[in-house]
Order: sequence, then structure tokens, then C-alpha cells
Amino acid sequence: MGLWQRMMGSSWKRWGSLFLVGVSLSVAIASCSGGTNQSAKSGGDVELTLVSFAVTKAAHEKIIPQFVEQWQKEHHQKVSFNQSYGGSGTQTRAVIDGLEADIVHLALALDTQKIEKAGLIQPGWQTKAPNEGIVSKSVAAIVTRAGNPKGIKDWADLAKDGVKVITANPKTSGGARWNFLGLWGSVTRTGGDDAKGTAFLTQVFKNVPVLPKDSRESSDVFFKQGQGDALINYENEVILAGQFGEKLPYVIPEVNISIDNPIAVVDKNVDKHGTRAVAEAFVKYLYTPAAQREFAKAGFRPVDSTVGEEVAKQYTKIKTLFTVKDLGGWDAIQKKFFDDGAIFDQVQARK
Repeated sequence: MGLWQRMMGSSWKRWGSLFLVGVSLSVAIASCSGGTNQSAKSGGDVELTLVSFAVTKAAHEKIIPQFVEQWQKEHHQKVSFNQSYGGSGTQTRAVIDGLEADIVHLALALDTQKIEKAGLIQPGWQTKAPNEGIVSKSVAAIVTRAGNPKGIKDWADLAKDGVKVITANPKTSGGARWNFLGLWGSVTRTGGDDAKGTAFLTQVFKNVPVLPKDSRESSDVFFKQGQGDALINYENEVILAGQFGEKLPYVIPEVNISIDNPIAVVDKNVDKHGTRAVAEAFVKYLYTPAAQREFAKAGFRPVDSTVGEEVAKQYTKIKTLFTVKDLGGWDAIQKKFFDDGAIFDQVQARK
């Protein structure tokens, strides 16, 4: 659930209701006998179901018509999209529970791996698309109060006495896991060891007054309830909010984590629907310069180097950028930081 949506004036309650309706429609359409499946297999009209995390909507709504037009010209076949947007963790559970997505574009590879473990995506999905399946990127941002009265300039300032920090619970929020890893890497990727990293995280989380369950609730706590001096969020969200007239004060830490968002075809569903060829073509299209420019307009950092050079001025330069791979990969990260009794639990126990 995105910060920019709140800025656009839509209440979370209303948005949530629309999302649930969208999910219901997705399940209903995908479950119909005949219809989509038969049309796709017989060369008629094709309907794809795209399930993604909330803040990609602005980009996909521009990209999809471009792809539909190109496919029509090249294949003389009409393609329509059934779209569902929401929190990445919520979307992941919906797909596992029966939302018949043909394509999933999620906030972190750990969520895609959960769908793989449920038997819906074949192993090796990372090798079936360019850039190891990563199609959009961002980095962490720290949103402050107007005028930045606490003088927050970097991660280290979040550990100072008297600075209240708003972030969600990494046990329940994918976005909060990125936040936690950004904080961790600010120490361990600059010469500090695990002990120093744990001590730093402990001090920061002493400054966290509440642990909302997801990014939506974090934004509500910060903006609606007025709690906190700083909100850890995504750079793409604050850029997009700015495009809608909300110039939020924020800083981009110079040591930062590459927030990598994967795309994958849901093998079991595309084979059931007979939509594999079109679904794979859409995934491939998302890596084209035209599509990457739309992601950039929505605040994401492009994975296409040429587009990246075109829009470089839009983003703050990062001095030290590290990745999930630098931290051992998601399986190792889950075990080290977020399993029961792991570092996050240890940090909480020391508060």
C-alpha cells in the first residue's frame, strides 16, 4: 500500500475496499470455465491477470496499453489485462490461496520464492528474464517533518536520543525488511561487524514507538496520527508523491540498499490458461526502453542502463549501494535476521 495514494486524497478504507473487489473479480474471471483459457488456446482474444504491489500501478497503467497495441500489430490478437494491486505480502498470499495470476510483479524476491515453494512457479524463474528477474528498483528514503527540525541527514541520525522513527514490523512487512537491511548495511557495509550492527539496530528500535504491521499503517501513523520525526519509506514513493503536488521533505542515505523488485510468470496458471506466450512476451516488454521510461516516471530506478543515463538527474547519487546478494541472499537473510530468535528478535529483546 503506497504513500502516494494517501497523498492523492484517497482514504485507505476506500482503497482497501476497491482492492478487495479487484481481487474478487480476479478470482472470478480466472476461475471461469472456457472463456479465457479456450480463447487463448484457439488464437482468439487473450486475457492476462497481472498481480503486483501497489506502487507499480502508475507505471503499469501506462505500459500495458503500449504492449497491447504492439501485440495487436504484430500478432493480430487482442490482449486485455485484469489487474490487482496491493501490499506485496498480501498479494503473495492471495496468489497462493487461489488468485490465478499469470504474472506477478512483487516487492521482493522472497515473496516470489514463496509462490515457487507453493508449487505455482517453476524453480529457476530468475534465469527466465533479464537481470535475474529484477525489473524495477528503488532505494530507501527517510521522510522527515517540514523543515527537518531534528536535522536528520543519514541512518546514524535515527539512533540519536529524542528522534522517533516510524517503520513497520519486519516480521509482517516486506517493506520493513528492506528498511531493516538498509539500517544494518549502513554499519556492516562500512567496516562494522555484526556486533556493531546489532547494537546500532537496537538503538534505532529503541526510538521506534510502535511497530505497524505494514507500510500502509506506517504512513498512517506518521501522517494521520502525527507520530514520529522520521518515516522510512521508498524513494519511488516520495518521488511519485511529488509528482502529485506533495513535495515531501526527505533524505536519501548515501549508504543504501538496492530495493530490487522481481517479475515472474506463474507457470501453473499460464499453462492452465494457455497464456504462456503472451505472458512471457509481456515480461520481456517490461525490459524495453519504452517500458523502463514509464517505471522511471513513476519514481523507480530503471534497470536499463541507457534509460538510467537519460533520467540520472532525477535521483540522488548513492555512494555505497549494496544488494541482497551481498548479504547472502534471501534464504540466509531470513534465517539470520527474521526467523524466531534471530537478530530482529534479539534487537527487540534488548530495547
